[in-house]
This record gives sequence, structure tokens and C-alpha cells, in this order.
Amino acid sequence: MKHFDTLIIGGAVMGSSAAYWLSENTDYDANIAVIEPDPTYARSSTALSEASIRHQFSQPVNIKLSMFATEFFSNFHAHVQVNGEAPELPFHETGYLFLATADGMENLTANHEVQKKCGAEVVLLSPSEIKERFPYMNTDDLECGSLGTRNEGTLDAFSLMQGLKLRARHNGVEYLHNRVVSIKVDKNKGLVKEVKLDSGETISCSRVINCAGPRSKWIAEMVGLELPVEPRIRAAFVFDCREELKGQTLPLTIDPSGVHVRTDPPNFLAGAPPTNDSEVDPDDFEVRSEEWEENIWPVLAHRIPAFEKIKVTSSWAGHYAYNTLDQNAIIGACEKLSNFFFCNGFSGHGFQQSPGVGRGLSELIIYGKYQSLDLTELGYDRVIRNEPFLEKAVI
Repeated sequence: MKHFDTLIIGGAVMGSSAAYWLSENTDYDANIAVIEPDPTYARSSTALSEASIRHQFSQPVNIKLSMFATEFFSNFHAHVQVNGEAPELPFHETGYLFLATADGMENLTANHEVQKKCGAEVVLLSPSEIKERFPYMNTDDLECGSLGTRNEGTLDAFSLMQGLKLRARHNGVEYLHNRVVSIKVDKNKGLVKEVKLDSGETISCSRVINCAGPRSKWIAEMVGLELPVEPRIRAAFVFDCREELKGQTLPLTIDPSGVHVRTDPPNFLAGAPPTNDSEVDPDDFEVRSEEWEENIWPVLAHRIPAFEKIKVTSSWAGHYAYNTLDQNAIIGACEKLSNFFFCNGFSGHGFQQSPGVGRGLSELIIYGKYQSLDLTELGYDRVIRNEPFLEKAVI
């Protein structure tokens, strides 16, 4: 029977980040395997994400995770290069603009204060200041907006994942094209012992990291643990606008309704949580076109009148690994099963948190504690206690 010190279930951006950070650390001299059922990643949340990064969160730990990601991305080539080669990771710095009516102003300004204290470069704008920067925008019903002026924008999620994976493989990490069907637990010792694969092979291990994204709760169920994470569908609509938007480039703008829109040169991209935002089958990738007609387009046309005359050119759907408890990540082990590690429930902001979370998990595994950034607030214990650690700025 093969044995690996660390088995990582799921090889997209989170699994590959964990593999990267473990294999980069010279204090960790052990073998690592990543189990991934789809080596093309065509339907992974990573490949189907909108691949954006922001510092505008409500919880300091989330702000700091994204700030570290910004630093990591800026030196991406040096971090992941293999023999001088690495995927390109261009950053399009457009910023995020959160808009608020009177009902949302208190929450937006409170978040803004937290962000400023953490060092995020954000400014509060009055309706007239929004109009001055973005004259194509309707501000009649707004009270304020929060704009990220630096280090917010979009990247290529697939390139990030590929860079991490290539470097991890260079460091000796094995990627296994397979699917986990069961996990054996020694209940007396409270330890995961073996993992059985779809191929029939059984692998023993010293620990498991659950990086299974929208399917993570079923991995947790295999070891007798509950995980409040479910697949929720999110669609992106790319559209063309005949009229030029004169003024500053449209940032990733979050309307008070929950609809978001950004530039996607030469087009634009928009999306929103569906009206019936509930759990879906993880193999359901159907775009709900009625959401565009009934909910998204009317909001876009109200906020930016030029968007009354637009044409959808393409669309796709992917999944959030949605944490129903508090829309925040669940990271680390639990007392009941000390060698089973969670890396789940990012609720749409996993891409940007992957460098910091992978680093944190590697520290927890190698040293028994976080060293760079304390992620204890995101631990599994709060799930057991049913104590939400709420992230208010979820898109």
C-alpha cells in the first residue's frame, strides 16, 4: 500500500496552494499527493471564477489575506518559476466600487473604517464625487460609495493555479488523476488512516487536507463530520455596449441590489446571486438566462443608462463553495479528528485568499501553529459551537 505524509483532496487553486507551500518549506521533508478527478479543471470553481481581488472586506483577517495575495501576485514569477519559466499573471488594476443607499450606508462606512485601519487604500465618495469620476453612472438614489484606489482588480485564475501546480510538481508533489470514494478513520485514536480511490486503490496517509471546493461537505461526511458548505450556482454574463462610457474606467461595481458589473475589455461582465439562491447539484452548470432578463439587466440599465442598449455575447456558470453559517472560510483541523484539515467554504473569495491560506495551512501542519498570519478565527471549532464569524462584504 502506498503511503503519503499529506494527502490533499482537490487540486485546483486551494489544493495546489497547500501543495506549493508545504513543498517549498525546507523544514518539511515528506511526500505529498494531490488527488484531482479532473486534470483539465474545466469545471472547477477556479477555472470558472471571475478571478478578482479586493481589500474591501468587513473582517480584518480577510483584508490581510487579500493584502498578502497582492504581494504574492506582484512577485509571482519569482515565487513559482521552474528553470526560469512561469505562467504570466497580468494584473488589471480597476478597483472595486461598493455603492450604498441610505439603508446600506452605516454598514459600508463601518467596513471602510476597518479597511483603513488594516492599511487598505480605499476612499469614501459622496454621490457628487462618484458622478465626477464616473459621469455615466446614475447616483440619484445613492448615499455614498467606497472605492479601492490601489491593489484591486482582476487576474487570470487558471494561470495562478497552473503556476502553483507546476512549482509543486517540480518540488516532488504527485498529482493523482482519481476520485476519493471513502476514508477510513481509526475512531479510537481519532485519526484518518486510509483513503480509498475510485480506481480501487487504497492509500495510507498521516493527514488529509479537504480542498474539494463545492463537494467538500461530502468529503467531510466520509469522516463523520458536518460541514455547512454547499454548491451554489453563480453565472457570469459578458456583454457589448454600443455607447462609450466617458469618464474613468468602470471598476468592479457592486450595486446595492447585489448586482455587480465590471469592464472586461473590449466588453463588460456582470452577475448577481440568483433569486432562488440555494444548494444545487455540483454537476449543474446551467446558466439561468431568466436571471439576466428579469434581475440583472434592469439594474444595470438603471445604474448606467448606457446599458439600456447592450447585447450579451457569452455566458457561463460555476459554483461558490458557500458557507451557510457565516460566508467565511473554514480552515484547520478539529479536536475530534486532529489529522483532518479543512480548507473550505470561501463563498466566492477563495481565489484571492489562496496564497495566504496555503501558507497558513503549511505552518499549522509543520509547526503546529500559525506563524505569519493568525487564521484561528476561521477555525472549524466555530462550526461545532454554531458561532458565526460573519463576513458582511460577500458579492
